[in-house]
Amino acid sequence: MYAAIGAGIAVIGAGIGIGQIGGKAMESIARQPEAVGDIRASMILTAALVEGAALVAMVLAFFVKAPA
Repeated sequence: MYAAIGAGIAVIGAGIGIGQIGGKAMESIARQPEAVGDIRASMILTAALVEGAALVAMVLAFFVKAPA
């Protein structure tokens, strides 16, 4: 039960983080359209790192046992 809660929190946090990354990237592109390539590359890299951290958190949530 605790593993499912931990994994759910990890996924929710990652979803919020990736949503903010995308939103801020769109704002940056709107302000400086000539930098779209650099902004997009940074956005994809950062989103991948957030997703990787969420995956690690989910795996750890399933491997760590709750106290009995």
